Amino acid sequence: MPREPRLTMRMFRNDYSEGAAPEVLAALVATNDEQTPGYTEEGDAHCERARELVRAACGRDDVDVEFCVGGTSANVIGVTGLLRDWEGAVCTPDAHINVHETGAVAACGRTVLPTDDRDGFLTPEAAERVWRFQTSTGRHMTRPGCVYISNTTELGGVWDLARFDAICDWADDRGLPVFLDGARLGSALTSPAAGGLTLEHIAARCGAFYIGGTKNGLLMGEAMVISHPRLREAFPYLQKERGGLLAKGRLLGVQFEAAFARPADGGEALYWRLARSANERALRLRAGMCELGFTPYGDSASNQQFFVTSAEQRDAFEAACGAETFYDLGDGRVVTRFVCSWATGEKDVDELLAFAATL
Repeated sequence: MPREPRLTMRMFRNDYSEGAAPEVLAALVATNDEQTPGYTEEGDAHCERARELVRAACGRDDVDVEFCVGGTSANVIGVTGLLRDWEGAVCTPDAHINVHETGAVAACGRTVLPTDDRDGFLTPEAAERVWRFQTSTGRHMTRPGCVYISNTTELGGVWDLARFDAICDWADDRGLPVFLDGARLGSALTSPAAGGLTLEHIAARCGAFYIGGTKNGLLMGEAMVISHPRLREAFPYLQKERGGLLAKGRLLGVQFEAAFARPADGGEALYWRLARSANERALRLRAGMCELGFTPYGDSASNQQFFVTSAEQRDAFEAACGAETFYDLGDGRVVTRFVCSWATGEKDVDELLAFAATL
């Protein structure tokens, strides 16, 4: 018989189950009666202010800042906009564009070129193997046209400065723009594993990247930062053509305006505070699970945590807190994922650890 759900605590399924942070909701309510132009276009004061704040955070005033509804839309528009018809995106096998987006890049007539990397990080060595193979017969094979990475990785890995610069250097040597999927960029850059990598450095080296809001306290939305000329030209048209242009674009501007406004006391912007809180809860969860004897899968220092469990333990976690199976290891064990969000509290972590101690 099918197992009946018996959720008993806050969910640890993902970081977008809740609505939005109170400050974001308050900003939306406060501006609800205002009338603005649609589609995030000129004259929308909230979108313009949000663009200014994002540019300031990136340390660049020469980039385009555009707003997308969600991560898949941002990935499809960004990656396909960087590529020409005969080109493909070099990425890891577990990259979102290769696994979790229903062939969206391929459906737009572009090709994904996965490497043999296995830990979520794209390495220059593996990328070079793909480059050599794909260019070995000239025009008879899809030519690499951009590099796709994500921060954090699909396994919660956090790029540090040295690793990031290494793949950017390789891409520069091959004349390829780097596109960074930043769905969880807040978690990555506030992680203790960031190793000197900053938003300003990412903005200086990537042809395009986005700052994820959906998974960090916004109702929805991603802020795309674009410096590559090909994507700057293509973005407005591709966004409309591929169904990613929101008529009520001011909703995105208001949220990013709230997320990146500097507090009057000069403290940290809301965006980073929310991400830092999620990381702190997740690392507390990691430490507690390890103390209980659970084996971590990978070395995540972000808001996603992965543990090797039996199938029975996985079933118990799934029923109690919604934790999902990430991998089946094929030997009766599985990798179970736990995700903390901006709304996860210390008591929520305590409750989950108390439950884990019974398994």
